Amino acid sequence: MDLKHKAILITGIGEFIGLRTAQLAIAKEMKVCGMQSSADKAKKAQNLGAKVIIGNITDSASAELACQGVDIVVHTDEIAKEGGSLEEFRKINVDGTINIAKAAKSAGVKTFVYISSALVYGFNYPKNITEEGPLSGDNNPYCQTKIEAEKALLQLNNPPDFGTIILRAGDVYGPGSIPWIVRPLIMMRQKLFAYAGDGMGIINHVYIDNLVTAIFLAIEKEAHGETFNITDGQETTWKEYFTCLAEMAGLPAPFSLPKDELKLFLKLRYQGQKLFRKQADILPEAVDFMTRPYAYSIEKARKILSYEPKINLEEGMRLTQEWLKKTDLKKMVNS
Repeated sequence: MDLKHKAILITGIGEFIGLRTAQLAIAKEMKVCGMQSSADKAKKAQNLGAKVIIGNITDSASAELACQGVDIVVHTDEIAKEGGSLEEFRKINVDGTINIAKAAKSAGVKTFVYISSALVYGFNYPKNITEEGPLSGDNNPYCQTKIEAEKALLQLNNPPDFGTIILRAGDVYGPGSIPWIVRPLIMMRQKLFAYAGDGMGIINHVYIDNLVTAIFLAIEKEAHGETFNITDGQETTWKEYFTCLAEMAGLPAPFSLPKDELKLFLKLRYQGQKLFRKQADILPEAVDFMTRPYAYSIEKARKILSYEPKINLEEGMRLTQEWLKKTDLKKMVNS
């Protein structure tokens, strides 16, 4: 598929992944529109020249309106945090996803790309796990609802009329990434950040532009009905990543704590924030996310999509550093 002049709808267009997808789609001379529940975040995309509908993906009327005249939908909108109510996650991550997909199908959209997560494999999985799985919700609402959404979307796949593509993104970092850049740096500056144990598990990082490249490759190749793991293809330990992040920001190397101690510290911190009615900045479940053991395989994406991550960790950190020089991190967390 030739992308030039194609109409693309990006859900969550004012968020980290959505906004960068919009920027690079505009560079490809695509007609970009978006859907965003927050008017303030919508302005970021509108300033790029994108047409944005303010609405929620769970609202059928808004979803139907957004999908009119669209060739491609890239669905990035989600609830992404370490823990919480399964009902809350399911409303957006499952019901919202099904709602926007059905609206897209009804409107004649040909390609629907779902940005899922490699966290569908849970926290303990085999080395170099492929798209064949096994999948595991691991009693975590984020993992569980991403699995549920994937299953529902594959049932709607019916090319050439309506083709779904699932991209299981690794740990997406780069300018604007809250979990892997902004929040750790804020905690490092406050001398509150520690990685768990010996930090020898693997962070499956993917630089934001590498992920967006994979999105466009999947659309161009019309890989309907397929699922792909997308990472930078590097085996970087948690210790290496967070040490690199600290160095990039001119901060001392972070220290480590045993996994159980770190969980206890975060639990007490969370309870204290609740007591004083402050919004929690990090949940104890974050430790599970930061202690995953192995790399995911990206061989399928390499073979079928000709995906080859161009930006490695060193270059990704350099680009992030340039952004960091002109950014107030606290404003990002509070926005």
